[in-house]
Amino acid sequence: MSEGDLSRDLGLYSAVTLSMGAMIGGGIFVLPAVGYEKAGPAVIFAYLIAGLIVLPNALSKAEMATAMPEDGGTYIYIDRAMGPLFGTIAGVGVWFSLVFKSAFALVGLGAYLLLLVNIPFGLVKTVALVLGVVVILLNVVGTEKSGQVQSVLVTFVVLVLGAYVVGGIRPAESAQYVPFTTHGVGGIATAAAFVFVSYAGIGEVASVAEEIADPDRNIPLAMLVSIGVMMAIYTAVVAVVVGVVPGETLVTGGPGGGTSLTPMADSAARVFGGAGVTVVAVTAVLALTSMANAGVLGTSRFLLAMSRDSLIPARVGRINPRFLTPVNAVLVTGALLLALIAFVPVVDLAKLASAFLILVFSLENLSVIVFREADVDFYDPDFRSPGYPVLQILGVIGGAVLIVQMGRLSILGAVGITLGSLAWYLAYARSRTARTGALATFLDRDDDATDPPDEAAAAEQRDD
Repeated sequence: MSEGDLSRDLGLYSAVTLSMGAMIGGGIFVLPAVGYEKAGPAVIFAYLIAGLIVLPNALSKAEMATAMPEDGGTYIYIDRAMGPLFGTIAGVGVWFSLVFKSAFALVGLGAYLLLLVNIPFGLVKTVALVLGVVVILLNVVGTEKSGQVQSVLVTFVVLVLGAYVVGGIRPAESAQYVPFTTHGVGGIATAAAFVFVSYAGIGEVASVAEEIADPDRNIPLAMLVSIGVMMAIYTAVVAVVVGVVPGETLVTGGPGGGTSLTPMADSAARVFGGAGVTVVAVTAVLALTSMANAGVLGTSRFLLAMSRDSLIPARVGRINPRFLTPVNAVLVTGALLLALIAFVPVVDLAKLASAFLILVFSLENLSVIVFREADVDFYDPDFRSPGYPVLQILGVIGGAVLIVQMGRLSILGAVGITLGSLAWYLAYARSRTARTGALATFLDRDDDATDPPDEAAAAEQRDD
């Protein structure tokens, strides 16, 4: 193994738990109450719709990952399809967006920590910072260790969520599902847009493709298994929350009369008995830590891939010969994570970043279409998305609908991230790369096919 190589330490189970760990977190422990406020009991359906809109992207990612099993995932696919300009926007933008999401996960620990220990609210950020440092160190010392911790955490969380669903069926009251749709179809669509971020971690496994054993088999399997399991978990858990927790508690039971920040804990005593709140709070802390760990692991690999392509300084992506991890990329990612926790209202930024993630998911669906139609030599995936191109087009349309539903502020956030990434490309990256994407190859070929023949060729045709 050369100094620049990464170690393929992650097997199928680790890949599945990495993907699931990036999804299990705020989406299930915090967002159900927010979704309920938008759609009422139909928030159950909103989670299902969001998962179905993500599914084409999961299939697209799985196909591209088997053609390009390199660390960098989303960045690599969009860059190779559409060129370094779009690659820079996608890489920098998704890096920021997913670090925001990881910071939100650690800050979100606060509401559940307060259920476990009697600490001043002002110390919640301090605890989040300490956990952030632990997550960073895990990712510095090795992907295998980080993957092992992730597998243990996710396995425990899934078992508890399964027990929650089984235990919650009995106390659930049918009257709480009526009326099912309180804000119409528009309310369901809006709720789906807000909970979409719950599935944003589906691409984490592709971001560490170079560290997964047998990637042609394990990456598609991990992505499809994880999205299927998470759709089932989300739908079942939210159905129990709606059936057990009074709607008024979900909508007004949080700080200052806002939506509840601990919807699962609100129902814990009725589901698990006296120790229920403790069980759910511990599980939430582990799940949110798992989400942050997966976020740092995956997002640091965007920086690794971009440094290899000269879009950011090469030293950022240097592989540490002792740990065989991109230590500098992890540290840069970790520094942003800690800064966000310490100084920024991360909940607001996570909302702004979610619209950008939806946009990037749509670009990835378009990238598969570009690769297939351009028919470039290097694109030879072992897994091909079924339903091409209908599923990809539906994924783009679904993403556009969700972005519109998120409102002006979220759209402005996506535009802001795009403009910042564009500024970096123009100031630093453009002069350091002359690459073109598959889209340019396709367009050049199309132009050549429509150009008039030159005079010699025309004369030859007349002689014939």
